Amino acid sequence: MLENLITSKTRLRLLVKFFINVANEGYLRGLATEMQESTNAIRKELNNLSEAGYLIRQDSENKITYKANQKHPFFNLLQQVVHKYIGLDTLVELVLDRMGDVRRVYIIGDYAQGIDSGVIEVVLEGDHLNETYIANLSEKIELEIKKKVLFFVVAQNEKGGLLIYERDKD
Repeated sequence: MLENLITSKTRLRLLVKFFINVANEGYLRGLATEMQESTNAIRKELNNLSEAGYLIRQDSENKITYKANQKHPFFNLLQQVVHKYIGLDTLVELVLDRMGDVRRVYIIGDYAQGIDSGVIEVVLEGDHLNETYIANLSEKIELEIKKKVLFFVVAQNEKGGLLIYERDKD
């Protein structure tokens, strides 16, 4: 769906990289290698996104690094659009439906790094979670968002990741 609006695959991949997790940053050659694209294609899109104010360009240790501009008026909207494109909103909604006592939901692996690999790794933190439901849910979510989903159930997440849901403390 978003591919129809943003016709440049490189631009779409860069938006995912920088707007799925505000901690993500990158530099030209690293992004070209990560995305298996030419440096010219990456440079063109980085320049366009920087000139539009969506990315911040910083000189750092003889490299120019880029990251999302959190002060841009469209930052929150772009982040929501990227989350919807990846399917995170659907994933959280379906996870919380009948899962049990979920305290937190984290994204780990490629998507936490902003790499649109097609495999979303999800850590569910909580007690007495319905593992049968989780197993069935994986297939349902994959059909809905067109990406493979791997769930890991833990009582306490020690490894971190991109926090996408936290239950309100009572």
